[in-house]
Amino acid sequence: MSHGFLFATGIENSIPTINHGRTRVDEMAKCRHYQQWQTDFDLVQDLGIKALRYGPPLHTTWRGPGRYDWDFADATFNDLHRRDMVAIVDLCHFGLPDWLGDFQNPDFAPLFADYARAFAQRYPWLQLYTPVNEMSICALFSALYGWWNEQLRDDRAFVNALKHLVKANVLAMRAILQVQPQALFVQSESSEYFHAVNPAAIGPAETLNARRFLSLDLNYGRRVDSVMYEYLMDNGMTREEYAFFMHNNLKQHCIMGNDYYQTNEHHVAQDGNTSACGEIFGYAVITQQYYERYRLPVMHTETNLCQGAGGEDAVRWLRKEWANVLSVRNSGVPIVGFTWYSLTDQVDWDSALREDQGVVNALGLYDLDRNIRPVGAAYRELIRNWSQVLPTQSVCLQVPVLSPRDVDLAQACGIAPTPHLSSTVTAPKNTD
Repeated sequence: MSHGFLFATGIENSIPTINHGRTRVDEMAKCRHYQQWQTDFDLVQDLGIKALRYGPPLHTTWRGPGRYDWDFADATFNDLHRRDMVAIVDLCHFGLPDWLGDFQNPDFAPLFADYARAFAQRYPWLQLYTPVNEMSICALFSALYGWWNEQLRDDRAFVNALKHLVKANVLAMRAILQVQPQALFVQSESSEYFHAVNPAAIGPAETLNARRFLSLDLNYGRRVDSVMYEYLMDNGMTREEYAFFMHNNLKQHCIMGNDYYQTNEHHVAQDGNTSACGEIFGYAVITQQYYERYRLPVMHTETNLCQGAGGEDAVRWLRKEWANVLSVRNSGVPIVGFTWYSLTDQVDWDSALREDQGVVNALGLYDLDRNIRPVGAAYRELIRNWSQVLPTQSVCLQVPVLSPRDVDLAQACGIAPTPHLSSTVTAPKNTD
């Protein structure tokens, strides 16, 4: 059984549609992963990384109810198994297959649970899952900002998308646990904060700071505050739907993934309009807020920055985020992993995938020719230095993460340990 700190990266499988469904934004295609997946896995190993946020492209794998094309998933996941690499399986990343439409479709949640169950049955050595990535961001961008998928712009559409996304996540967790009792779920969600620009903006900022928790409140069965309850009820959620979330709590199987970028903090004006404000509080302060709300083990599941001149901007950001991770850990929060996202440069991230322009953003550990960037070399060195220290002093010793070979061995011996994270975490020692 492996208990080490999870140094990770990711290969993004985003597939939102734009242009009212006419254009599919497939990030794996844009980054040439379909042609270079074996090279990409080699690069992950060359960095000394043992954990990879990764999933098959949903739109080409899930062909219809009970219909699947496993060819690409078989090739890639069997190769990850051969390499004994821990995958954090990203099943739904910002988009749906054409036959399902968009996130306004109530059939999405139960059908997605069937897909998750079939996936877990096919790859029984996999233990870590992110069934639905960034539920809040997906609902906001698809149904409130009008950027992706259904491209709607109203609160009722947002609540509809959100409840379907979170229900899909909960039902998928339940389905996976029926197949894989050792499963742990890493909820990768954007960690946000809204700053009032003047006293008149305090009210709108408080509302937005309550809304940022909605996806995780529903996912973890935590009662929302009264303002948010009224908001949900006023915009189409029924009491029965709310009760479903309160009574399907799988929190003991979860690790809270916090994504943090320079764009995660916002200024709020008195009319409720928001604007980017850059890093003010930073990852450590905001993650402490989320931890105090949910009391779950934490993983830093996404961050990056454009490399800047000579690569130094990205290297400085990596060191700053790592310092924040250590600060969170030393304050007593059980933090179990860190992720630079993603392995290679991203394409069209500068427009949040809203435009299909082919603009390469220098955010990766490697460029799209698979040459290492300065931040990749710095991350490799960071992993080499810290992986020897953290296992002897870190709370993550208590998180029962199994490698594929561990799972094979346990199953061969008829052993099926069921981890309950809430009973295993203890405060870490300070390494400063």
